[in-house]
Amino acid sequence: MLWRGLLACCLLLLSRLDLCNSGAVQLDSSNIDEVLSKYEFVFINFYADWCRFSNMLAPIWDEGADLITKEMAGQSVLVGKIDCDAQSGLGTRFHITKYPTVKYVMNGQLAKKEYRGQRSAQAFLDFVKEQTKNPVQEFEELQDLMKLEDKAQYIIGYFERKESVQYETFRKIASKLKDECKFVAGFGETVEKMHPPGHDIVAYRPSKARSNEDDEAFTGNLINVQEFETWVQEKCNPLVREITFENAEELTEEGLPFLILFHQPDDTDSIKEYNELVKRELLSERGNINFLTADGIKFAHPLHHLGKSKEDLPLIAIDSFRHMYLFPKYQDSRTPGKVMQFLKDLYSGKLHREFHYGPDQEEEKSDDVADNVVDTGNHIPREKDHNVVRRNAGRSTDPPESQFKHLRPSDNRYTLLHDEF
Repeated sequence: MLWRGLLACCLLLLSRLDLCNSGAVQLDSSNIDEVLSKYEFVFINFYADWCRFSNMLAPIWDEGADLITKEMAGQSVLVGKIDCDAQSGLGTRFHITKYPTVKYVMNGQLAKKEYRGQRSAQAFLDFVKEQTKNPVQEFEELQDLMKLEDKAQYIIGYFERKESVQYETFRKIASKLKDECKFVAGFGETVEKMHPPGHDIVAYRPSKARSNEDDEAFTGNLINVQEFETWVQEKCNPLVREITFENAEELTEEGLPFLILFHQPDDTDSIKEYNELVKRELLSERGNINFLTADGIKFAHPLHHLGKSKEDLPLIAIDSFRHMYLFPKYQDSRTPGKVMQFLKDLYSGKLHREFHYGPDQEEEKSDDVADNVVDTGNHIPREKDHNVVRRNAGRSTDPPESQFKHLRPSDNRYTLLHDEF
């Protein structure tokens, strides 16, 4: 009887130990660096006890941690959580602006993108599995490269051997930047015609749906991780990005106004033309504006607020997160300086002012001079358009309200620490 009692006590003690060890690991300034150096993938929930959304997530996060620990046993993965009230320094270090925020660190490097998916244990597990799988897709025949997606960007490696320092560099950077570009590689006889003996080749292939540019080879040293990473980042972070419902929250959180090309789903010509326009004339505005393209069918609602429909595509508009402004004539975007002036008019407040009051006085005077020129030829003088709303007439309505601000981080999902919009 005594041994049965001892056995029952031991089982009870073990069950309590398991309970104590369940859930996410509490991280703080005393153990965070050790954890990040020890584990290849660390999944972290940044929370505050006073935040109701953090409290709603807490049991689901611990459930997800248990599921991930069970399903990925033996892998270098850890699920943690950080109380940002108690660890305010870590909140600053990891750039936390809302609660709860879920981020991940891979091989000691904080990922650029945070987790914004479904808040369920299974969704967390699926995400970790996706992030930790081999980031490089291997191709068996060169013909496979002809079947790559036109909309995607690629970093393509042609290697003599998989067991090489050069391929290890390639794979390491692929793990960090797989969200920006897709990485594919071939080895040995498959690619021997694509590189000189003893010299591996890596090339960047732009999206064929968005650019007319050819593949560009990396001319640096593949053993130099930093040099290769810098090159990949430069190539895989395009000036012009596509906005979708999946990445809209992330893009709005950057806080920059949008200059958007709305286009038909199968219209690649206007996308390429827009890309060339941005590269040619608008590079200086990269820090002030997000240059985006949008499927005009999927984003029909913003078009409706601009008074437009799919029949009017392609068209260009600004969303400032307060209002939307339509670039008057798409054809004028081909005139040098027209789109740049459109942006300058946004910065100066002129777009908003003229929506209410018509053209500024100086422009109005120049228009009047043109209207009153005496025609000494045989042409019929041009009459003034009395339907034009002039500055002194005023308007009772505002420009169309921003539609993309509704895709920013939701007050029904996060507690924002300050209003970034």
